Amino acid sequence: MSKHALSLVTLAAGLFFGAYPSAYADEPATMEAESRQVAQDLLKQLGGTLKAQIAASGPESAVPVCRDVAPKLAGQASLAKGWKVARVGTRTRNSLLGMPDAWEQEVLARFQQRLAAGEKLESMEFSQVVQEPAGGSSFRYMKAIGMQQQCVACHGPQDQIAPGMKAMLDQNYPHDQATGYTPGQLRGAVTIKRPI
Repeated sequence: MSKHALSLVTLAAGLFFGAYPSAYADEPATMEAESRQVAQDLLKQLGGTLKAQIAASGPESAVPVCRDVAPKLAGQASLAKGWKVARVGTRTRNSLLGMPDAWEQEVLARFQQRLAAGEKLESMEFSQVVQEPAGGSSFRYMKAIGMQQQCVACHGPQDQIAPGMKAMLDQNYPHDQATGYTPGQLRGAVTIKRPI
């Protein structure tokens, strides 16, 4: 092989093996930033709706917001982006919509460890490219959701939940597990799954 041909092969190999991985290395960071924005937007919109509803009609009015509005907002984000956007809990209230899969359970367990080590829930997130069991890869992202003081009316210790709220929860969520929390605990996470 001539020197010129060898130089071209070396250049081509450098472009393929050198430039491509560094370009790909930026892609997960971009996907993480985009996912973070979607999660923050969802939480901001949901939080604003909850606060407005509670201020207008009292704490019991939060139940229909979490039951109906939250899944609708996540569904709209999913449709807009072509991703799966949802909320999962450390203890589920709605087993049809809030049950974490194995990967999500592992990340929630890591979040608990990070919280115990002193990390703040507000900035806690995790992302990873995952090889799916059925083939193909997905970029997966989770952003922690912490228990706020205003959430205690619905998710606090059983003996602190008002009778009217208990009746509302029993009616809407007969298999509810999502009580017993105190402010500052990990409640769950926004989870995003993007095929790549």
